[in-house]
Amino acid sequence: MAKNYFKSKLFLKYIWSYLFILLIPLVLMTIFIYKNAVTNLRSEIEQSRLNQLTQAKVIVDGRIKELSEIATRITYDKRLTPYRVHDPIFSGEAIQGLDQYKSTSSIIDEILLYFHNDEKIYSSIGLYDFDVFAGAYNFQNWPKDQLYHDINTVKFPTMRPVDQASKTSTSKKQDILTYLVPITPNSPTPHGTVMYLIQESELSSLIDTVLGNYQGLTYILDSAGHILIDNRQGEALTDSAVKSLINLPPGIHERSINGEAHSVVSVKSETNGWIYVTAMPSSQFFSSVLHVRSFIIMLFCITVLVGAAAALLLARMQYQPISNLVEFASSKSRAERSHGGAAASGNELDRIRSALQEYSSRIDLQEPFARNHFLSMVLKHGYVQSLSPELQQAFDLRFDRSHHFVAVIGSGRTNAAASNDRVKRHERIQLLNQIEIPELRAVGYGVELSQLDQLGLIVSFDLDDGTDAFDRVRDIIEAIRTSLLDIMDDIKAIGVGTCYESPDQLNQSFIEACSAFELRASAEPGAVAYFEKLSDTPNQADWIPSNTLMKLSQSLKQGSYDVAAQIIGSAMQNLQSSQVSALLIRCICFDLLNAMLRTASELGITNVAQDVATAAISGNAPDELERSFLTLASRICSQVEQNNQKEEASLMDRITAYIDEHYADHSLSLESVAFAFSVSPSHVSRSFKEKVGLNFIQYIWQKRLEEVINQLKTTSDPLKDIILRVGYQDTPNFTRKFKKETGYTPGQYRKLFSENEEVRQLSDIDED
Repeated sequence: MAKNYFKSKLFLKYIWSYLFILLIPLVLMTIFIYKNAVTNLRSEIEQSRLNQLTQAKVIVDGRIKELSEIATRITYDKRLTPYRVHDPIFSGEAIQGLDQYKSTSSIIDEILLYFHNDEKIYSSIGLYDFDVFAGAYNFQNWPKDQLYHDINTVKFPTMRPVDQASKTSTSKKQDILTYLVPITPNSPTPHGTVMYLIQESELSSLIDTVLGNYQGLTYILDSAGHILIDNRQGEALTDSAVKSLINLPPGIHERSINGEAHSVVSVKSETNGWIYVTAMPSSQFFSSVLHVRSFIIMLFCITVLVGAAAALLLARMQYQPISNLVEFASSKSRAERSHGGAAASGNELDRIRSALQEYSSRIDLQEPFARNHFLSMVLKHGYVQSLSPELQQAFDLRFDRSHHFVAVIGSGRTNAAASNDRVKRHERIQLLNQIEIPELRAVGYGVELSQLDQLGLIVSFDLDDGTDAFDRVRDIIEAIRTSLLDIMDDIKAIGVGTCYESPDQLNQSFIEACSAFELRASAEPGAVAYFEKLSDTPNQADWIPSNTLMKLSQSLKQGSYDVAAQIIGSAMQNLQSSQVSALLIRCICFDLLNAMLRTASELGITNVAQDVATAAISGNAPDELERSFLTLASRICSQVEQNNQKEEASLMDRITAYIDEHYADHSLSLESVAFAFSVSPSHVSRSFKEKVGLNFIQYIWQKRLEEVINQLKTTSDPLKDIILRVGYQDTPNFTRKFKKETGYTPGQYRKLFSENEEVRQLSDIDED
């Protein structure tokens, strides 16, 4: 069934908005368009002429520049020196060279080379005596004496106006432009002249289209006001009228010429000072718009008739997405849930805004879990530089400082006690979420570890020149410790890992922080254990420091093979560089082997390591020992990963069973389940999604939905009672979500199921 949009005030506003947008400009246009039509048309034509004149100017300037460049090349062409052109042996090369230069420009009809006071003139087709050349071309307005004088005295490039020349060979008169370029160009004492003969049509064709279909004329004038090229369509100007156009500045002008108003457009070349001018009678503009009035009246009538229909169509098209959003928001809006749907009569945009605010709050609730998962991956694998910079920006995390380390903070409370004090843990997490210590140029990011009594802290700081890194770490930890003790009385200990310059080594610092936390020497509340100081114990090994062995043990317990491999490789490299005998190296390496076997024994996986340990003992060369140790570390880490996965799967199975048993409890939440099993909420959120495939909220919703469907089928209890029994306290919201999942409201679903059940029973009776 079609939606009745006219009931929506917002939809009606859309229609009126489109009508106003459509009709008001049309009315204004109807009033002013006729008066402005002439001006607009004139402006367009004049601008078009201006653009075309500018384009013609650019093209002509380019052609003239080509001719100047050719003259320059001729000047320095060895084939065209006075000596070689006069030499009978090389004169043929000169003629051939001129022919080649002629072919480089499309506007050259003929190119000639003349050396001052010479009786010869050279062209691309042969050698002329000057008298023969003057008689052959026979310029109408350029007598032989003047021609001889000009080519001997010209000092600047000069374009002569169009002149008729009649070649004796063809007896046909041609309109020719002559362009004289002294050589060497720009020299105060030129020794010759390059003369170009250019067909007038080659340049006039560039201005043929400037006027279009309009009457008028187009000129190209030189800087002295002489007409070089003209193009006339329907009229001519007197010489005095033409000269009046010279002094016009470039642009568009209104001038009276021969007693008639003209639109004049002028463009001046910056290269040679030539002026490009068009003059067009203004009366032509009025005759071009006589039809506009009748056209406007017809357009107005058609637009008024079509406007309403167009406004309705556009309003409906634009309102359709809003309608869909409103329907979606109506099913999600918390405001409507609390008012039982009464908000449906309100403004649609308000309901959409309310729904967006609700979803934004849900995202805010999920962001801490995503952020904690991101930081957990940093602690486990390092390689911060390869992680998504978009995620770092989204979580407001920056690892662009010079030094980085990890600290593990223990509360000293048992998991059971910690699970009963959620408020304090939440406060501790909020405090450590992001710590800034401006005076020490440090920032810290808190990470929830899987153990309830421990929290991780990733710290980044910039180190001043000359300041010891460990001293700065100690100052930062002391500042953090003081802040924590001011508001908490249950800080058991703090383990601090080594400071590294690259954030990619944060996983190593985390392993070291765990080692320091486990092997702390003091039981005093709030005591700090630094991994770097653990090597100062009295029973320190001579060759392999005790902190290295502790770090190796902790990396195996964490299942971090990358860190373990780096420790083993570094230890073996140090032993080999110490220049002791291979036998002594084997003896010293028993410290590494014992540390790994002891760790494996503590983890309960000695049977896995037995065969690898035997191979390590029987090895001889240090390289063989290192490979055996790496194999042993790999086997231990793999087994730890498997054990962790089994424990994780078992934990998630127990959590799933717990949810299946308590899903009807309205107080069931991620935090309550996490504390019930003594693990962090972030750990439960991440692992539950990986194991079940649904997030925590979705899984509980599915369980409650299934139970409601079952009770709708099997009982006649009121819907509100059923919804309350499954732990849902918001009946209107549940109804909307139920309809979204099934396509029916709970009442419709019950009725439909009852009808289907009756049909099935009747069918069974008929079969009997």
